[in-house]
Amino acid sequence: MMRTSYSLRRLLYAVPICIGVGVVCFSLIYLAPGDPLQTILPADATPEVIELMRRAYGLDKPIYQQFLLWLYRAFQGEFGMSISSGRPVIVEVSQALRNTATLAIFAVPLSMGLGFVVGALAGFFRKRWLNGLVTGLSTLGVCVPNYWLGIVLVIIFSVKLMLLPSSGMGSSGSADFSLLRWEDARFLILPVVTLSLVPLGMVARSTKAAVEEVMNMEFVQTLRAVGLSEFEILRHVIKNALPAVLSVMALQFGYLMGGSILVETIFNWPGTGYLLSKAIVNRDIPVLQGTILSLALIFVFANLIVDQFQSLIDPRIRRI
Repeated sequence: MMRTSYSLRRLLYAVPICIGVGVVCFSLIYLAPGDPLQTILPADATPEVIELMRRAYGLDKPIYQQFLLWLYRAFQGEFGMSISSGRPVIVEVSQALRNTATLAIFAVPLSMGLGFVVGALAGFFRKRWLNGLVTGLSTLGVCVPNYWLGIVLVIIFSVKLMLLPSSGMGSSGSADFSLLRWEDARFLILPVVTLSLVPLGMVARSTKAAVEEVMNMEFVQTLRAVGLSEFEILRHVIKNALPAVLSVMALQFGYLMGGSILVETIFNWPGTGYLLSKAIVNRDIPVLQGTILSLALIFVFANLIVDQFQSLIDPRIRRI
């Protein structure tokens, strides 16, 4: 009963967050400088043509009507038409999310899995060389800008060594991209490594700190006193440290699904980050709204899933 009540409560908390995100996304059309219609209208457009386009995009209605209509359509998956391309926004956002998810399939286990393992080992064996090595590398990973790393990797592996492609998504374009073909899969290596650096450093540092905190608790000494092996003690320590680490992982998952605008732009990878950068340049408000809302909803639901895992690992969380 307590678990069901906790799940419903967390779900209800997400509702106002989603509505708030919707308000922010809708407000972009008024916060952005200039008129978004000037992207597709010629400089000598007549007032009649401008008014016709405003009606077509619903910009002639009162603000509250525009918001309610946009919100109703948005939660049905209808984000309108792209001003720059004329295609449905849902089509462009879906394709971009799929391409970013292709990166995330490899970036998530690399950054979170490896970061968690090395961070846990460094926190557990605090007085050994691994601790200092992980601390230094994780600090380097957090401090080094990912766009700078991407440029350096391109110079080394694409320009100098000519081992990996520098940009694009597959030899035949994103439409025919296949992970089963090495000619296409090799395009993943540089953007995945670049995108994984910051989350890996954050997860490793957070895991190390959480494990060290648990190691200072009295029950660890009790476990050693009763004769448990180091492996069994590590298992208990990780179980107690995991809820705090999961919160960090949820934040980093949102970062990965965002695709990092600069990383995808550097590698010309047609994901959500690249789509956002094009929409900003073209002042394509419908695409901006649809992409930001989609990413925000993914982030909210990812945190909901993490909340449920946390409550399973540590039942005390349900009382909060």
